[in-house]
Amino acid sequence: MSDRLKKQIVLALIAVAAAAAAGAAGSARNVLLICIDDLRPELASFGADYIHSPHIDGLAAAGRSFSRHYVQAPSCGPSRFTMLTGRYGKYSNGALFDRAKTMETKPEAFPPSMPEWFRHHGYTTVSVGKVSHHPGGRGGANWDDDTAVEVPEAWDRYLMPCGEWQHPRGAMHGLAHGEIRIKSSTTDVFQSAEGPDTIYPDGLIAKEGLKQLETLAAQDKPFFLAIGLIKPHLPFGAPKKYLDLYDGVTLPPISHPEKPEAGWHGSGEFMGYNRWGKDPRNDSAFATEVRRHYAACVSYSDKHVGDILAKLREIGADKDTVIILWGDHGWHLGEHSMWGKHSLFEESLRSPLIISYPGLESPGVQTDSMVETLDIFPTLCDLTGVPKPGFEQGVSLVPILKNPQAAGHPAVSYTGEKTIRTDRYRLTLAKNGSVSLYDHDSPAEESRNVAAEHPDVVEKLKQQLAEKLAYRPFP
Repeated sequence: MSDRLKKQIVLALIAVAAAAAAGAAGSARNVLLICIDDLRPELASFGADYIHSPHIDGLAAAGRSFSRHYVQAPSCGPSRFTMLTGRYGKYSNGALFDRAKTMETKPEAFPPSMPEWFRHHGYTTVSVGKVSHHPGGRGGANWDDDTAVEVPEAWDRYLMPCGEWQHPRGAMHGLAHGEIRIKSSTTDVFQSAEGPDTIYPDGLIAKEGLKQLETLAAQDKPFFLAIGLIKPHLPFGAPKKYLDLYDGVTLPPISHPEKPEAGWHGSGEFMGYNRWGKDPRNDSAFATEVRRHYAACVSYSDKHVGDILAKLREIGADKDTVIILWGDHGWHLGEHSMWGKHSLFEESLRSPLIISYPGLESPGVQTDSMVETLDIFPTLCDLTGVPKPGFEQGVSLVPILKNPQAAGHPAVSYTGEKTIRTDRYRLTLAKNGSVSLYDHDSPAEESRNVAAEHPDVVEKLKQQLAEKLAYRPFP
């Protein structure tokens, strides 16, 4: 008997036992996971008072928002690898596909993903939109090949409505009315077209998400529904009514806009788009225009979050559902003279995390306790009663959900380089062997390297970083 078959038999037995237990104990809590691409904490509930984000702010007021949530990687694919598996992974947008390919010949190499774990504990699991790296979770030239699944055995249904955009690859970087990015250089970096929400791809994703909510709530099994919104990912495109929200609004100055001593990159993804010959690094008016379009995309996503939450209440499923809103990483809007992600600074690594559920103690109180994306898997297990698998590498956030003052823990992130963030410091180890230490108790924060002044801190954090990444499956 093959290892893969053995695994399937074991998981089938788990599912039978889980279904029996659920029937005996009454209905289990559902899970609604809302993923938003490239969303830095640019929200009113996280301190950006010029941003129009009433629906996400309402969720924060009813739940627990984590002001210091850090992702494992400042890029979509590897960050979602960790969110979906509860483990450290490879720094590559193909990390989940690499995992799937390895599992074909070495099924023992990777334990079940989070949705697979819930699926085999009696849940119906459904993915809509961009939850893994490819919207819809498939590979192939146009990301619509049913034989190339990004997260095998994870979802009962994995859906990506494409409409005028023809296929998931087209929708991923789509602009209004079916415009597909063929080359970045001929695609405008931002756009604002007149029309309803459905003139951009997220309108269709949200619509399908509402449909799935109604279907899942009508069944007699708990559900795990993940809805992934694409904006504010590049290119920045949203209906004009969302850009109009920022007419006459004064944006705050860009903090620490100077190029750093180390860790800088040339913003290649952003600079590859058509910018009409303009560069926000030396054109303040254009920088402001870019920031307004990013804000419009945030408000566009916020509207969809509001529709999803309203549907949850309408069908009565809010009474037994754990809601998680998660940003897959941050994004530089001029800080450190960068426009994009892919760095190991705060702006790339800090993103919103909000958890809400019936019975939460002290709702609306934000916590400053430091946490990681790695912690989502064990937290959801604790909140739903699904047993923790034992292979997860994060810790449950239930103590912080019960008491917002409870202690957090250092956060580790990586590209080809590595960093660890503690309450006071960030240590970053570069490929060339150089070391950067930043003191967040200093007004300079991540604008001044103080490694030479604190060799004892450097050595201590190097050891912590090595211990945290000791079980990372890839170099």
